[in-house]
Amino acid sequence: MKFSSLFFAFLCIVLQACGQPNPQYNGSFEKLDPQHRPDGWHWDKVKEASKSYIIGLDSLVKQDGKYSLSIVQNGENPSFGSAIYEISHTFKGKEIELKGYLKTENVANGFAGLWMRIDGLDGVLSFDNMNRHAITGTTEWTEYSIKLPYDDQNSNKITIGGLLAGKGKIWIDNLRLYIDGVPIENVAYKTLDLMKAQRDTAFSMHSGIDTIIMNKQEIINLTLLGQVWGFLKYHHPAVAKGDYNFDAELFRIMPKVIKAKDNDELSDALERWVGKFEKPVLCTSCATQPSDAVAFKPEYGSVFNSKILKKSLIDKLDYILKNHNFTDSYYVGMVSQVGNPIFKHELPYNMMVHPDAGFRLLCLYRYWNMIQYFYPYKHLIGSNWDNVLSEFITRFANASDKTGYVVTTLALISSIHDTHANIWSYNPVLEDYRGIYALPLQAKFIENHLVVTGYYLDTLNVKRLFYPGDIITGIDGEKIEKLILKYLPITAASNYATQLRDMPNNYLLRSNKKSLALEIIHDGKTKTITINTVELGKLNKSIDFNPRPTDPADTVLNDKIAYLFPGKYKNQDLPAIKEKFTSTKGMIIDMRCYPSDFMPFTFVPYIKTGSSDFVKFTLGSIEKPGLFTIQRPISVTGTNEYKGKVVIIVNELTQSQAEYTTMAFQSASNVTVIGSTTAGADGNVSNITLPGGISTLISGIDILYPDGTETQRKGIKINVEIKPSIKGVSVGEDELLEKAKEIILDSK
Repeated sequence: MKFSSLFFAFLCIVLQACGQPNPQYNGSFEKLDPQHRPDGWHWDKVKEASKSYIIGLDSLVKQDGKYSLSIVQNGENPSFGSAIYEISHTFKGKEIELKGYLKTENVANGFAGLWMRIDGLDGVLSFDNMNRHAITGTTEWTEYSIKLPYDDQNSNKITIGGLLAGKGKIWIDNLRLYIDGVPIENVAYKTLDLMKAQRDTAFSMHSGIDTIIMNKQEIINLTLLGQVWGFLKYHHPAVAKGDYNFDAELFRIMPKVIKAKDNDELSDALERWVGKFEKPVLCTSCATQPSDAVAFKPEYGSVFNSKILKKSLIDKLDYILKNHNFTDSYYVGMVSQVGNPIFKHELPYNMMVHPDAGFRLLCLYRYWNMIQYFYPYKHLIGSNWDNVLSEFITRFANASDKTGYVVTTLALISSIHDTHANIWSYNPVLEDYRGIYALPLQAKFIENHLVVTGYYLDTLNVKRLFYPGDIITGIDGEKIEKLILKYLPITAASNYATQLRDMPNNYLLRSNKKSLALEIIHDGKTKTITINTVELGKLNKSIDFNPRPTDPADTVLNDKIAYLFPGKYKNQDLPAIKEKFTSTKGMIIDMRCYPSDFMPFTFVPYIKTGSSDFVKFTLGSIEKPGLFTIQRPISVTGTNEYKGKVVIIVNELTQSQAEYTTMAFQSASNVTVIGSTTAGADGNVSNITLPGGISTLISGIDILYPDGTETQRKGIKINVEIKPSIKGVSVGEDELLEKAKEIILDSK
């Protein structure tokens, strides 16, 4: 799975910018307000997004009517500019489409697009900003379309607009909305029938618990509260029906649990609380045993621990467990035909920059229980998940400021060791912590050293001060080894190689200082050079993932070897690629990227003979939270068109869909995989929303080779291990590419 930081920054900022809605539709900008602005539209409220852009009406360039709306980059530090229009009504229907025209001029270092977001009472339901379409350069008026699912049971606001990310200028005109193919003006309104949980807003702004002074008993109390709360959330039928806002229920019981002086008082308080929820109906079919394909059985922490809780409470909880009879839940579902969890109705509490102590513990409880019952890789975390809960209770309680809260949340997320898991929403507190400036140098860990590999920007003669192959041994007096240890606990990744991949750009090469003193080794000599930092937005970090942006996706090297870069490949180009690669001796597929299209059942058959399995999955369960079962393998059948050798190059940039695609390629007998440890994060992702508008993800299904070998944390299987060397970097040699050529040209 590929994630755009711009995507999440845009989503977060727009969430915070929403003003009073105007239900009158004005998609062609023809109706003006007294200030001669398009009625209902706004942009100056998105302060962070529009300070480097000028947005306004254009009466000269338009597609329809008298006016269009233009967005032009005007500042030195471009991020994105966005125009916003809101319709706060619920309509009857299941699919919504936004159509509109765009014209662009010199769009670069980003993209242009329409965007649309559907909100419900609990936050964002669906969103698209055309970042995958990536309109760039100069284009004439062209009609574009965005389609999103529309949930008329929960949707209460539609927000649309136009977006320019990066440099250039765009014009927007003639926007139209359709629901189920009918113009929105002709679609009937619908009144939302709010569930009981949605009507309970007693604690929407404050939990009533500002601080918690920890002692040994309170840690026990709060540990058991978190576990019992999560158990009820995912097992009690009344909660599954949406009869209770379980965030609010937590805050109602928490003060009583905190006051418990011993385990007996704790058990009594919890038992009275459990007793307020109606007793589930006796279920005669719930005792059905799981299938033989069980991978992992449910775990419940200390919920049934008789050394802590009284028998009467345990009996009540056991009855709920044995009569847990539902296939869908207010708080969790499963993606149709895929099987990864969907966490629903989780209020984001966007405006809470520094949540109070109660909400900080809600963050911990919400995340811990999602992992406890629906994370397919809990067995690979590497530590006892129960201990993580008790450890972080103290850490969250003591997170005394907004930075402490965000960093503690990131440490919790990082503790599951999943490269998909990070704080993906734009978070200004985290960005300030990491640093608003960055070095204009590219640097990677090679041979266990932080090595200069290139440049983002040639500023102040940086190319004369640093050279590819230089080893950075210290930053502002701190040795790199010490900095690695400092940042490892808050670098969310599946394995050490991927942590080192992300650490330079997230921490080591960022700062809030305008200059940094770098200790380096150049030609065997150690010296210290002070270098000015640069505003982060001025650096084009996309070259880390697309080092040759002007090169095509496919080419032929030395008239003998086919070369494919899946980061630019499209399935529609496959017929032309087949013709181009016909007479080549072998093929190199450079998977040091994220594929731009889904290749397992299109490109893989082209290079494969016969049919064989390449993957199987382990899926979770709503009926039995915590149960994971192994599914049947999936196969791919070859067409036997390409007869040559195929070499796949991988490294720590090979992540998620890139790993899955490589597994599909590996089912062909003519494929050799070379390189080093991949990102170890495979499987469709599931979104998690935490208090403070923090958005994160998990790998939602367990991906296995047909023989049962795990890919999570380990990465995919490699036939020939090879890594770049410092010497290779210093002379500009791509040693992995050269090794791939050597394998293909070897006649054996």
